[in-house]
Amino acid sequence: MKINLGIIKFVAILALVGFLFGFANNRNNHRKIAKINVAFLDDNNPFITEKTVNKLLIQNSSDIVNIGKERLVLKEIEDRLQNNPMIKKADVYLTIDGQLHALIKQRKPIARVLGSPNYYIDEDGKKMPISQVYSARVPLVTGFIKKEESIVLLLNKIQEDAFFKKMIVGVKISPNGNVTAKCRKHDFIIDFGRPIDLDRKFQNFKAFYHKTKQDSSLFSYNKISLKFGNQVIATKK
Repeated sequence: MKINLGIIKFVAILALVGFLFGFANNRNNHRKIAKINVAFLDDNNPFITEKTVNKLLIQNSSDIVNIGKERLVLKEIEDRLQNNPMIKKADVYLTIDGQLHALIKQRKPIARVLGSPNYYIDEDGKKMPISQVYSARVPLVTGFIKKEESIVLLLNKIQEDAFFKKMIVGVKISPNGNVTAKCRKHDFIIDFGRPIDLDRKFQNFKAFYHKTKQDSSLFSYNKISLKFGNQVIATKK
């Protein structure tokens, strides 16, 4: 039988490549984690510490860098991070040099609710516990808190509007759903009524505010109502 040397060489080379690949892959899987890199992707101050994130990366382990790469299940780690009430999104990946990276997007609080205990409302309208690390500068909400999208919409618009974000320090919700707001450096309250038609109400208040501030009459009012159509009704002290 005539032996085809070309086929033998090809099979030999293929076997060698397979062996080297398997050897390299096995060696790579057993390599220890060289370094942990935690990065927070938002501009907020951290509501969760890097130390806490490290503990969540590898549960029940005091020294993460001594864990072999073959023991890591990245999807499980991401799920564990995202189950933390301070974390909105987590991406975890390994680089070829053995570094474990965790990209953390925190939940963003838009209000602090006075209750037992106190808690935050985040931008998605979900409850968020008070952080032991950092206190967010957001309006304090009191009154009858319900899971209404309109309330969350109002709180988000306050956070997104530089003028109102700086001005409003407190929001009170009445049993019928009407909303009043307490202002920083002013002793009047803003009556939004039901939290609807917010663009119009914001614009009306800004126009009223700048006009009355120019003629110094702003400080003579104790309540400014925005709930009647395009009217701004101001009640004097």
